[in-house]
Amino acid sequence: MKNTEHNPTIPRGEYPVRWRKVQAMMADLELDFLVAYADDRAVFGPAHARWMANFPVHFEPVCVLFAREGKPVMLVGPESDEYALLAGEISDVRILKEFTHPDEDYPFTSMQSLAEIMAENHFGTKTVRRVGIGGRGLMSADLLAAFHGAMLEVEWIDVESALCDVRAQKSPAEIAVIQHTYAIAQIGLQAALDTIGVGVNERQVAAEIEGAMRRAGAEGTGIDTIVASGPNSRPILARSTFRKIEADELVLLTITPRYEGYHAAIGRPVLLGNVGGVIERALDVAILAQEACFAGLKAGIEGREVEAIGRAIVEKAGLGDYFLYSGLHSLGVIEFEPPIFGPSSTAIIKENMIISVDIPMFNAPWGGLRVEDGYLIKGDGVEKLNTTPYVLRR
Repeated sequence: MKNTEHNPTIPRGEYPVRWRKVQAMMADLELDFLVAYADDRAVFGPAHARWMANFPVHFEPVCVLFAREGKPVMLVGPESDEYALLAGEISDVRILKEFTHPDEDYPFTSMQSLAEIMAENHFGTKTVRRVGIGGRGLMSADLLAAFHGAMLEVEWIDVESALCDVRAQKSPAEIAVIQHTYAIAQIGLQAALDTIGVGVNERQVAAEIEGAMRRAGAEGTGIDTIVASGPNSRPILARSTFRKIEADELVLLTITPRYEGYHAAIGRPVLLGNVGGVIERALDVAILAQEACFAGLKAGIEGREVEAIGRAIVEKAGLGDYFLYSGLHSLGVIEFEPPIFGPSSTAIIKENMIISVDIPMFNAPWGGLRVEDGYLIKGDGVEKLNTTPYVLRR
């Protein structure tokens, strides 16, 4: 697949619409104020800042502050202010003292404490009673204590799930970006197929995947590219190593490019030579489960109903003990973001969601594999977002 010069992006005018959605959620939950934390930790860290402000967080943490009305304020560290103004969509950027490193000096930088910022913007007045917080699990104890100290006698409400719900149904621009991201993922997968062979090590394959995706426009990956051969395929997660691929074994690929802040996810085993009947049968079962889940996807039902279809097929084949996690999840500015449609979830599949169906088999005596594809939920059906063959042989 060749890259094209068409590189869809999220238009600037979409961000004020997102802010109003956040403020509508605040009104529904009777929140007077909202704090959304972000940092550059892999997978989850940047999500709130990227979605709210198109800000790709790097090195220093960020907080986005919302009142019930008006524009948001972004709090950054002393090295991020000009970067945030250049790259992001929030024009009111403040440097927060609490984000400075104790061993660094910034003699020409104007910084404010959290208490000063809250007072200046009248965020800490007696009218604030209920404060929502997103990204709380990522915040340091010191930063959380600073917020509590700056806003005394308020009730703190964890709104992480509510914020994820706000962004669960994608706009037309988001859909176009994610569709393009799946095209990039397929470019990466083809690079893997062009590279995999006996004697090639896993990192060589990962390098070709990521290089091809970068050339196609990817800015990075949602999780580390997984190239796991032979026994390295057995765990759910893996990082590529210097292990050389051998004849007659399975190579597991999980390819997750990040483009304009959004993700795709394709998972496939690649079979080298004669991998044996046990692995061949396991792959056949995973394909059957993937196709059955595809047929069951539609708007308006609980996602766990679809997940149960795939899980039942794997269990009937005697491989249920290897189906180790929830097989359906949403996808967006996090590679696997809520809602996650596992057996205990009551979340509803809705129109304009992007759903990843991931059929896993791991911790098996013979190794592990996943067959993962992406789907756009439409009002009149479902669109598969990648055309990758299920059976890949080298």
